[in-house]
Amino acid sequence: MNIISGLVNTGLHVRQQAVPARLVVLALATALLLTVAGQASASQIRVEGNQRIEAETVRQYIRLKPDREATDEELDRALKALFDSGLFADVEVRRDGLDIVVRVVENPIINRIAFEGNKRISDEDLRGEIELRPRIVFTRPRVQRDVQRIVDIYRRSGRYTASVEPKVIQLPQNRLDLIFEIAEGSLTEIRSITFTGNRAFDDGDLREVIQTKESAWYRIFSSGDTYDPDRLAFDRELLRRHYLSEGYADFRVITAAGELTPEKDAFFITFSVSEGSRYKFGKIDIESALKEIDIEALRAELTAASGDWYDAEEVENTIGKLTDALGNQGYALAEVQPRIRRDRGNLAIDVSFVISESARVVVERIDISGNIRTEDSVIRREMLLVEGDIFNTYRLRRSRQRITNLGFFDKIDVTREPGSADDRTIIKVAVREKATGELSVGLGYSTEGGALTDLSIRERNLLGQGQDLQLNLKLGVQQTEIVLGFTEPYFLEKDLSAGFDIFRTTDDLQAQSSYDSERIGFGLRAGYRITEPLSQRWTYTLEQTEIHNVGANASRAVREEQGKTLTSSIGQTLLYDTRDNRFDPNEGYSVQLRNVFAGLGGDRTNLRNEVEGDYFHPLTEDLTLIAIVGAGYIFDFGEPTRLSERYFLGGSSLRGFRSRGTGPRDQATTDALGGNWFYRASLRLSFPLGLPDELGLKGSVFSDAGTLSGIDLASATPIRDESSLRATIGAGLSWVSPVGPMTFSWAWPIAKENFDKTEVFRLGIGTRF
Repeated sequence: MNIISGLVNTGLHVRQQAVPARLVVLALATALLLTVAGQASASQIRVEGNQRIEAETVRQYIRLKPDREATDEELDRALKALFDSGLFADVEVRRDGLDIVVRVVENPIINRIAFEGNKRISDEDLRGEIELRPRIVFTRPRVQRDVQRIVDIYRRSGRYTASVEPKVIQLPQNRLDLIFEIAEGSLTEIRSITFTGNRAFDDGDLREVIQTKESAWYRIFSSGDTYDPDRLAFDRELLRRHYLSEGYADFRVITAAGELTPEKDAFFITFSVSEGSRYKFGKIDIESALKEIDIEALRAELTAASGDWYDAEEVENTIGKLTDALGNQGYALAEVQPRIRRDRGNLAIDVSFVISESARVVVERIDISGNIRTEDSVIRREMLLVEGDIFNTYRLRRSRQRITNLGFFDKIDVTREPGSADDRTIIKVAVREKATGELSVGLGYSTEGGALTDLSIRERNLLGQGQDLQLNLKLGVQQTEIVLGFTEPYFLEKDLSAGFDIFRTTDDLQAQSSYDSERIGFGLRAGYRITEPLSQRWTYTLEQTEIHNVGANASRAVREEQGKTLTSSIGQTLLYDTRDNRFDPNEGYSVQLRNVFAGLGGDRTNLRNEVEGDYFHPLTEDLTLIAIVGAGYIFDFGEPTRLSERYFLGGSSLRGFRSRGTGPRDQATTDALGGNWFYRASLRLSFPLGLPDELGLKGSVFSDAGTLSGIDLASATPIRDESSLRATIGAGLSWVSPVGPMTFSWAWPIAKENFDKTEVFRLGIGTRF
């Protein structure tokens, strides 16, 4: 209308200029033709071949306008955009007159993914690594990427000849099944490991340092003899630490390379190193920017001396000891940094430990990762730092140790990262869980008592909440025992442990004391921490003890105690523990004092007092000295101590003597009667046997000593009671076997009485599930 109106106006103007009428008609016709032609030039975008994907979705990808003619460059971009979407196997974009035609062939949908030929790696593990999933679009690039992922998994497990062939099975409705056919191949062994540039240590010494190992028959239970690039990178760090601990401060690994044989069945590993010169400690000093600190008192924490070979680990150990000492003195914000100066002329390294007060840093957040079963709260309650606390290095280190002592994880990393501001920090706790269920089997043998089987089933992290549930079943020639115990470590969400035990024990003591006994009862427990190393536990026990089936020729002291006795007792245990690890200690000590009062009802009244301590001292990296001492005494209140209440010594408490093998005996019948007091001590040195670490074998030598004495009887029974010292020497062997840890021990008495009962060999077996 605008055009026509304009022309009409123009016509009026022309008429005013006396233009002929035929020109007006010609102008109108021309305008009409132009309008029709403009409408006819409008193009359309037609989508063909699509089945699941809407046409409008295709138009969104190509981004072409239907009301104007597309250029060749725009058509090319549209084609690439459709291919890049991953939705189509084939795409065609062309002109059809004024229209644009887009013809597509859709990629099929994956119906199922399967694996064939895999025996070493499960389907579940493979599915966790690949990108493709059922009900998503199938594309060849994705398949090729997943093929490479599977091959990489097998290479990490040492199978470099593994191959993967993807196969598809076409299904109706443009669907397919995808099958990865896997040829796993054989293990690619490490044929040799060599070193170049090493002068101070030969190749054999350095092979013991690294985790990668040469293939050997005894490494059938180890993966260290398969090629792993990540392990090789860690080996570089292990070599560096080794040389730094031996004084080679300039050491570096130049290259660490693995060469694959043409047959792809073995690797040759070569480490090229530069050792540099060996340094000694020069001047070792402590500097402090805090005037209140007594530097002389801190010098006792120095673990190295001038003239010793330089050891980077000793520097780190000293920093830890100084930091702990400062934290214990109340300097929570003190930092210790080493200042190291090389004297290359004299091959000496001067070390100054500089103490300064760091800025106040607040814990902004604590992030916990890696725990799958274990709840976050179980880990958080072991942290001595919480959000909002002033950061403290000592408390962070103790927190890590407390998490380790849970026994739920085989790897724990506790690190710091910068927070949202300069005065804030984020604590990262990364853990890797291990099996917390335990199935242990113990076997024992004595020259007189025969065999014993001990079965224990335990879950120390029930439902991931840190609860401890335990069932012990002991079946043997002389003893059966059933104990059901449960412990809640944080009762009522407080730092208070609580639990109970239900037990029934029967003992065949005919060979030792000419009677059988049965104990049945229950106990309640509650414990709490007084300070970080000091804790206390309270117990209440109600039990019934029966002495029965007394032999006709039994001691008179035994015959007089036939029948049942009910005991109601309350006890406490104080424990002071500085060990670095509660389950596998290597350093530190613990001391505990136990007192049990019987007399809260029941038939008996007495007071038992026991003290026990152990000490762990690493002599070298491989040698650990372990000392254990213990003693006990029973106070009577007006009546003699009964047979079931006395102490007995022997077996595991005094190796080389059988259970109840020492102490007072009936002079005529030789029945063991027990004693009112005892003391014992044990000294053990554990050491490697010089065999490959993969065998898991360690040796030990030990000496046990102790005595048991003191007895009061209601009747005049002739007894033999010598308080002389008993002592043994022995040797042991521990083996981390494929079925679990095994211990063997041989012990021979070097001090005993002629009425004592001895045994030589003991065996223990355990495993985890």
